[in-house]
Amino acid sequence: MKPADPAPRLSPWRFVVSFGAVSLLMDFVYEGARSITGPLLAGLGASATVVGVVTGTGEAAALGLRLVSGPLADRTRRFWALTISGYTLTAISVPLLGLTATLWVACALVIAERVGKAVRSPAKDTLLSHATAVTGRGRGFAVHEAMDQVGALIGPLTVAGILVATSGYGVALGVLALPGVAALALLLWLRARVPDPAAYETAVASTEPRPTTDEPARLPRAFWVYAGFTATTMAGFATFGVLSFHLVERHLLSPVLVPVLYAAAMAADALAALATGWCYDRIGPRTLVVLPLLAAAVPVVAFTDTVWLVILGSLLWGAAVGVQESTLRAVVADLVPTPRRATAYGVFAGVLGIATLGGSALTGVLYEHSIHTLIIAVIAIQGAALVLLAIVRLRRR
Repeated sequence: MKPADPAPRLSPWRFVVSFGAVSLLMDFVYEGARSITGPLLAGLGASATVVGVVTGTGEAAALGLRLVSGPLADRTRRFWALTISGYTLTAISVPLLGLTATLWVACALVIAERVGKAVRSPAKDTLLSHATAVTGRGRGFAVHEAMDQVGALIGPLTVAGILVATSGYGVALGVLALPGVAALALLLWLRARVPDPAAYETAVASTEPRPTTDEPARLPRAFWVYAGFTATTMAGFATFGVLSFHLVERHLLSPVLVPVLYAAAMAADALAALATGWCYDRIGPRTLVVLPLLAAAVPVVAFTDTVWLVILGSLLWGAAVGVQESTLRAVVADLVPTPRRATAYGVFAGVLGIATLGGSALTGVLYEHSIHTLIIAVIAIQGAALVLLAIVRLRRR
């Protein structure tokens, strides 16, 4: 008989915070790199089309490949191995990106960094979901997201500061190796302290019947309906790219100040994640009503010619992203039992990616056609999402 893994040597909250520190450090790395991907590729001779294709391929890989890595994690149960492998690929790709002088190698490294995210994300979210069974799903995922966004804030600002001082992409990306190494060291320490995070969830759900080998392999119906709600609301969500285009095109804000506004939006992201996470643990899935409302308000406020309204709209956009990145993931953990959870996260990411791509294209096209039409379309889509949420009546397990 296989011996049981040792009990966790960290409290659930320490596990969540430690994992949040790993994400903070790795966001420092890859968000810092992504902030200069376009100029770096252009400096190596890439056209706008090449930059668009490469970055688009990277994002597609980051989401689409989770349809493979999620089921793989459930079948092999090697959650730690996949998590560590994905983070390692990112930590290696970014510094190498600063050393290459060949365009096709740089393009491959940009895509490789995104593949690393696809490899680790379903396994990582599953590991985190076990501890949040004790801390509260909403609060646990919210704290992790808030720490994640601190790294997303520090990374680009650090890279910008280094570029001002040295004017060299190699130095800026090379410095990002330091937080990458620190993140991997912390991750290995965390793996040694908590080899089996599922023990957290087992301890609070010992009365639940254990899954058997003949358990149906299908994901629960409630998960698919929830994925439909998520896809609907994301199909009517404007991107920051469109918002920033509006700012610059209408001469409402200097291009130099756009990254500062983005940083402020990321701060709103973290605050919204914490607030809705707390609400989710108190009142459950009804908290999700706020997401379609925020998404509907963004174009109404942001696509005006008044600077302070556009800034407010950008902050609302950041708040909506905070809900998407924290509470939406928490609900998945409550809807899907442990044996199929990584698969669910992979499928959920695929649905989210397709809907986001469609929403991005829709808002971009409608913006070019008519802002009033864009606003009406987004409100209609978010209204449909609210109706779907009311019909679903999600309940936590």
